[in-house]
Amino acid sequence: MSDPVLDHLLGDHDGIVSRLIKYARIPSVSTDPAYADGMAAARKLLVDRLRAAGFNNVEEIAAGGHAAVYGEWLGLPGAPTYLVYGHYDVQPPDPLDKWHSPPFDPQIRDDRLYGRGVSDDKGPASIALEVLFAYLAVEGRLPVNIKVLLEGEEEVGSATLPAILDQYADRLRAEAVVSADGARWRADLPSVNTGSRGNMAFELALRTASKDLHSGRFGGAVPNAAHVLASILAGLHSRDGRVAVHGFYDGIGDPDETIRSDIAGLPFDEAAFFAAIASVPHGEDGFSTLERLWLRPTLEVNGMWSGYTGEGGKTVTPAEAVAKITTRLVPGQEPAHVAQALLRHFEAACPAGTTIHFTSRDVGNAAYLVPPDLPLLRAVEEAIEEALGARPVRVRVGSTLPLSDMIKRALGIDTVTLSFSTADEDFHSPNEFFRLSAIEEGLTAWVALLRKLGRGQA
Repeated sequence: MSDPVLDHLLGDHDGIVSRLIKYARIPSVSTDPAYADGMAAARKLLVDRLRAAGFNNVEEIAAGGHAAVYGEWLGLPGAPTYLVYGHYDVQPPDPLDKWHSPPFDPQIRDDRLYGRGVSDDKGPASIALEVLFAYLAVEGRLPVNIKVLLEGEEEVGSATLPAILDQYADRLRAEAVVSADGARWRADLPSVNTGSRGNMAFELALRTASKDLHSGRFGGAVPNAAHVLASILAGLHSRDGRVAVHGFYDGIGDPDETIRSDIAGLPFDEAAFFAAIASVPHGEDGFSTLERLWLRPTLEVNGMWSGYTGEGGKTVTPAEAVAKITTRLVPGQEPAHVAQALLRHFEAACPAGTTIHFTSRDVGNAAYLVPPDLPLLRAVEEAIEEALGARPVRVRVGSTLPLSDMIKRALGIDTVTLSFSTADEDFHSPNEFFRLSAIEEGLTAWVALLRKLGRGQA
């Protein structure tokens, strides 16, 4: 039997794509102040659309950083209320010369929409919003009460989200969160994410002299900052792939053998996985690729620089070297404890005559696991099955969804993801894309989920 809301949405497919393209043209990069106008333009577009659709109390809410956009429809007194989450900020487009088309001029090629932010998170969030707006347009109401939170700092670790959750706690309270952010594992296998790793970001700067020095007059007689930093970073891991930082693994228990067995039973072509990225298996001994991605913590160098990096050469012995570092954390690890362990490690590794400056870029996020018996999880699984024709497998993701842990700590509510971006869509990389086929799949699943929530099936 057809659904009038879904029929309305599918009949407006071209309009939905057109609106997504308009949204993705806005360069809403949160990490770079040069994009402040783009951030403001994205907020205005979202505020205008929420108000036009019939949401109430639509406004920007902030706590010192980029504002989030909030709106609510609470037209069913006594009915449950759910918070729908997404984010409007995107990663920087660099390196620009690696894009096949301009990152903020979205292009359709081979049934894919290419552009920065189309997969993370403007496409998936747009699907959720389009469904909410369609219910109001077709039926004049939503099946349940809905609050919408569209964050502007997810790509910078949700720096001020804890303060927003604290300051606006009463306004944001709900039964649970349905997140349009999070990505599905694969396009060819229905899945639902039941866990994500935490993270924390750092910057390490070390200095070996008061200024860069002439490599002929001083080279070989003074320490080279680039060499010192490279040596320290090379010592972060032992030969077996483990992180060689005392205290880093504190709080982590042995992996559950039932979970390991479930992971081993998933259909996963490891050879194809690595061939697609022209790489090879690597990591902690004793664990499979999926276990390394989902169950084990990491310590990664994201960038490093020192000395002269321009065209040609410059014969200097660098006085300063810098590295950007992030972790991915698993259940049992506390971000603050990990930060202290790393600080002690770097201080001990720093040779005499060298000074270091170690900075945490954010407070970090702990890992998050969805309670396996959560009613909302069951409803999302049923909605995915209705949309894709097969029961989804339960998987985890190696990335971080900052909201999940933060809102659990602040408001005591759980988060289930219903995102139709896919992990291979090159978000955070050049040529990010979003499968246009995901639009119909996502619309179908979101319509089905709201129907189930309206019938009390969560």
